[in-house]
Amino acid sequence: MISVRDLTKKYSGKVVLDLPALDIPQGQRFGLVGNNGAGKTTFFNLILDLIQATTGQVKVNDIEVQKSEEWKSFTAAFIDETYLIGYLTVEEYYYFLGNLRGISKEEIQAWIQNFEPFFNGEILNQKKYLRDLSKGNQKKAGIVGALIGKPDVILLDEPFANLDPTTQIRLKTLIEEEAEKNGTTFLISSHDLTHITGVCDRIVLLEKGKIIQDIKTTSKTLNELEQYFSN
Repeated sequence: MISVRDLTKKYSGKVVLDLPALDIPQGQRFGLVGNNGAGKTTFFNLILDLIQATTGQVKVNDIEVQKSEEWKSFTAAFIDETYLIGYLTVEEYYYFLGNLRGISKEEIQAWIQNFEPFFNGEILNQKKYLRDLSKGNQKKAGIVGALIGKPDVILLDEPFANLDPTTQIRLKTLIEEEAEKNGTTFLISSHDLTHITGVCDRIVLLEKGKIIQDIKTTSKTLNELEQYFSN
């Protein structure tokens, strides 16, 4: 699904990311952890072709992201609120995304009703612009927007931040269901070790742009990571 080879990124001669090889198979819930400056956001930006690699390549379904835009048709992301269109209501935003994916307004209207428990009555039919929603509700709106059209790959950066405990739990269930039902590959970056180990079946730990650990998640993973970051 996602293949990385000899990928590096330098700023002013300083290496901020150095990944000789990394493969993420289809349907995997891939977690990325590390302290600030570890290279997590840089990695996501390279996958999404938002910045240019210094060396190496990223392929999604054998498509090199810097040489073709075909991967965009089956890839989605919600990184932060800049991915939203602030002057639209939530419904208008979803109609816009649906149109990009070839999905009718009527189909979107029916589809978003499935997320009412996740929205907790705070998102739909509020007649509010996205820019006027709370940070938590902006995040909920953006995450569901990334699911429109059942993309093969979804990248989420800090999805649990600014969410209340009930919504955090519902989000984990939502991610698990989407991965199992649609075979969606999730790449999730988070500082929340409890939630990311709870929802991801693989965790990669980055430190100063390099992979320090690549772990298949078990009942011991949370403790192992907590010990690492405590030292």
